[in-house]
Amino acid sequence: MAARAKSLVSGLVLVSELLAQGTGDSGRLNATVWPILQRNCLACHSSRNPTNGLALDSREAMLRGGRRGPALRPGEARQSLLMEAVAQTGTLRMPPGGRLKPEEIQALQVWIDAGAPWAEVKPRHWAFELPRRTEPPAVQNVAWPRTPIDRFILARLEKEHLRPSTEADKATLLRRVTLDLIGLPPTPQEIEEFLADGRPDAYERVVDRLLQSPHYGEKWGRHWLDVARYADSHGYNIDAPRQIWKYRDWVIEALNRNMPFDQFVIEQIAGDLLPNPTTDQLIATGYHRNTLLNFEGGIDFEQYRVEAVVDRVDNTGAVFLGLTLGCARCHDHKYDPISQREFYQLYAFFNNVDEMTNGRDREFFEQPVLELPTPQEAARRAAFQAQLKALLEELKGYRQAQGLAEKQQQWEQTVTQEEKLELPLEMQHILDLKPEVRTLDQQLRVMALFARKKGLTEFSERLNAIQALRKREPTVTSTLIMKELPQPREAYVHVGGDFLRKGEVVEPGVPAVLPPLKVEGRATRLDLARWLVSPDHPLTARVTVNRIWQQYFGKGIVATENDFGTQGSQPSHPELLDWLAIEFVRLKWDLKALHRLIVTSAVYRQSSAARPDAAAVDPENRLLARQNRLRLDAELIRDAALASSGLLSRKIGGPSVYPPIPAGALKVTQVDRPWPVASGPDRYRRGMYTTFWRSAPHPMLITFDAPDSTAACTRRNRSNTPLQALTLLNNEAFFEASQALGARILKEATGDDQERIHYAYLLTCGRRPLPEERERIGKFLAAQRNQFHTDPDAGQAWVRESDRERADMSELAVWIALARALLNTDEFITRE
Repeated sequence: MAARAKSLVSGLVLVSELLAQGTGDSGRLNATVWPILQRNCLACHSSRNPTNGLALDSREAMLRGGRRGPALRPGEARQSLLMEAVAQTGTLRMPPGGRLKPEEIQALQVWIDAGAPWAEVKPRHWAFELPRRTEPPAVQNVAWPRTPIDRFILARLEKEHLRPSTEADKATLLRRVTLDLIGLPPTPQEIEEFLADGRPDAYERVVDRLLQSPHYGEKWGRHWLDVARYADSHGYNIDAPRQIWKYRDWVIEALNRNMPFDQFVIEQIAGDLLPNPTTDQLIATGYHRNTLLNFEGGIDFEQYRVEAVVDRVDNTGAVFLGLTLGCARCHDHKYDPISQREFYQLYAFFNNVDEMTNGRDREFFEQPVLELPTPQEAARRAAFQAQLKALLEELKGYRQAQGLAEKQQQWEQTVTQEEKLELPLEMQHILDLKPEVRTLDQQLRVMALFARKKGLTEFSERLNAIQALRKREPTVTSTLIMKELPQPREAYVHVGGDFLRKGEVVEPGVPAVLPPLKVEGRATRLDLARWLVSPDHPLTARVTVNRIWQQYFGKGIVATENDFGTQGSQPSHPELLDWLAIEFVRLKWDLKALHRLIVTSAVYRQSSAARPDAAAVDPENRLLARQNRLRLDAELIRDAALASSGLLSRKIGGPSVYPPIPAGALKVTQVDRPWPVASGPDRYRRGMYTTFWRSAPHPMLITFDAPDSTAACTRRNRSNTPLQALTLLNNEAFFEASQALGARILKEATGDDQERIHYAYLLTCGRRPLPEERERIGKFLAAQRNQFHTDPDAGQAWVRESDRERADMSELAVWIALARALLNTDEFITRE
C-alpha cells in the first residue's frame, strides 16, 4: 500500500508539472505522453500493425480510431475509449495482462483533457541525444557528499524526503571494496591494519592500493570476458576445443596497465587494421573471434560464416551501443529507428573478415591464427620439421626414380566422374583442385589414393611413415585473430534474414539516428571502431559507465543495461548518467579514475542495512538510500573459499586449467571430452581460468549463474536455489577448501577457542565475531568435539588423507566442521 501511495504521489507531481506547462507547449506534452504510448501500446497498435484497425502513433489515427470507434475525444478524457481501456474501468482492459502505472494513467488523462496537443515531429529518444553536462545540484545536507556523484543522488533523495544511510562500518567497507576491485577477500592482516588506521584518508589509501593490484585486471577482466563471450571451445554439438587464452591474458594486462578505454575498444575491434600492428594489437582482435564455430559434417560453410558475422553485429550493438540491433536482422526494428538496411550496413564492416586458415580451401572453416611459440615449443617444432623434411626428400627421390609423378598425373586425368562419386566428398574436392594449389596434406592424400589404386606397397609404407610422424607434430601456443580479406566481400540485405535471398547491395555504414561516419571512400572496421569512441557519440560512454555502475550497485542507472532504446528503462538519474559519461571522456577514458570516483563516493560507502522507511517509498532501492547486498559471482565464490583456506594460487594468466569436476559431468555432450583434473597449484587457480566448454560448462559455475558464453552477457542473473547450498556443502572443491581452512585455523591461530573463532571470522566474513556469535560457535564446537572425540573414526572422513595420522586428528575434524559451516553461510557468499 505504501508503494502504491508513493506511485500516486509521483503521478500527482507529474500532473501538476503538465498543467504548469499549459497546452501551448505541445512538444513538451508530447515528450511526456509519447514514451507511455511507445512502451505500452505500439507493439499492437501502430500504423504498421494496427490491431483491430487501431493505430496510436499519431493524433489523426487516434481520432480516426478502429473497429470500436475513435480512441480519443480531445478535452474529454472520461469519454475517451483510450482512457477507459488503460484505466480498466470497463470491459476493455489494456494492455493485455498488465496495467499502466497510476502516474502514467493520470498523465494521459491530463493530456487528453488539455486537448491532446500533438507535436508535428515526435521527440528524439533521450539516448540518441548527446549527453548534456549539468552542474551537480545543490543539496541541503552539505556535509554528506564526498564526490559530485553524491550530490546527484542526494538531491533526488531529498526530493523524496529520504535521507541517505550511515556509512558502513570499517570492516564491511574494506571487504566490500576489496571484493569489488580485485575479487578476493581481504586478509586478516589487512583487516586489522585498516581497523587500526585512524588517518582520515585511510580508506582512499586502500582504494589506491587495490587499483594497483595485479588482481584488479583479473576481477574486471572477468566482467569484460562476459561481454566478449569468451570460452575455450567452439560451441554447437561437436564443441571442439579452441586456443584463445592469450586474448584473456591481453584483457587482464590491458586493464592492469589502465589502457584508455577508447584504445581498449579500437584495438579489439580493429587492431589488425592499425598501421604496423603489434603482436599485442593482433591478439586483441580475438574479441570478435569468440564467436561460435560449427565443425559438423555436411554443414553449409556460408551459413555459419554468416551467423558469425551476425553475432559480431549483435555483440557490438549490445556492448557498445546498448541497442538490440539483432531485431533488425529480418525487418526494420519495431521500436527503435534502426532499419534492416542499416543492420546490413553494419554487417558489411564485419563481412570482409577472412575465415580460412592461410586462405586454404577446406571442407570446414577455421579462423586465422597467430602462432606464439615459446622457446621450448619452437625448438621442438624445428626438430620435427627437420625430420619431416628428410622423409619428404626421401619420398621425392623415390617418386622421381620410379617416375611416379608423371604416372599419377596421367592417372588423375583418367579418373571418371562416376569413379569420383564413389570417393569421400572431401577427396572429390581435392581432385578437383589444380595440383599446384593443393596443400601438403592434400598432396599426400592424393598420393595415398593413387598408391592404393595401383597397389604400390613401398610407396604406401613411405607415406604411412610420413603421416605417422605428422600425427606427432608438436603444437605451439597460438590465438585466434582477425584478418581482413584483400578484396571485400559483397554485402547485401538478407531478405527476411535469409542469407540465400539477396536483397539490395549495401556498403559499410552506421544508423542515421547516430552521428555520421566522417570518412572518405569505403569505411573500414577501423573507422567503425574510432566512431564508437568518438567524443560526439551519444551512446558508448553512457553504456560503459552504466555497466560499471551496475557492478557496484546491482543495477545500472538504466536498469536495462543492454537496451538504451525506446523499450528500455528510463534512467533513474539521467543527469548523473550524462555527467558520468562526459566525465569519463574528460578523464581521457581512464577506467581506474572512474572506479576510484565511484568507490570513494558517499553513496557507495553507505550501509546496506534494510530500511523500512526507504522501502516504503522506493521498494527497489533505485534511488540508493542505502547500498545493495549482492551475492558474489560464481568464480568469486570459489576464489573466496580458496583464498580463505590458503589454497589459492595467485598466478596470473596462462592456459586454462582443470579443477575438480563431478564425475560424468561431460557425458551430456555429443563428444565426451576428457577432463584431466589438475594437481598442484593449477588445481587452485582462480575461477576465471577454469576451462569453459560451451556445451558443458563447469557445473559449479552454472549453478551460480555464470553465462554460457554463446552471446554477450551484459548482466549476470543472481538466483537463490537449494542446489547452491548443496554445492557449497558437498562439492569436492569446497570440501577441500573446508579441510584446508580448518587446518589453517588450527595452525595459525594459537591460543584458545575464542582466538581461533576470532581468526575464523576474519578469514571468512572479514570481520570480528559478535558476542552472540561467539556463544553460538562455542556450543557448536562442543557438540562437534563430543562426536569426533567419542568416535575418532568418524573424523577420518573429514580430514585429508595426509592428516589422518595426526595426533590431533579428531580436533582437526572439529575445526573442519566449523570451516564447512562458515563457508556455507549467506554472509560468506555475499558482498554487503
